[in-house]
Amino acid sequence: MMLFMGRNLRYPATAQRAGIQGTVLLSFTVMADGSIEAIKVLKALGGGLDEEAIRMVKKMPAWKPALANNVPVAASYLFPVNFKIVNSSQ
Repeated sequence: MMLFMGRNLRYPATAQRAGIQGTVLLSFTVMADGSIEAIKVLKALGGGLDEEAIRMVKKMPAWKPALANNVPVAASYLFPVNFKIVNSSQ
């Protein structure tokens, strides 16, 4: 998951210029087939970071669904997406 996020997450220029960083908290449901549905922002940061977090989650490959009595079922998840501006001069 970390490798996927590192390769796919893009820091919006608007947020970089404004110095916006922190955690966007998303909720979503992983369906019985592993697809992701009903993505919602629970904690927003603005500056395009919320939209970028959603875009990245939508791009994720299918998840392994939760199991109940060995049967795949839908399950809700909370998913924090951390954004931190890294100073390249350090």
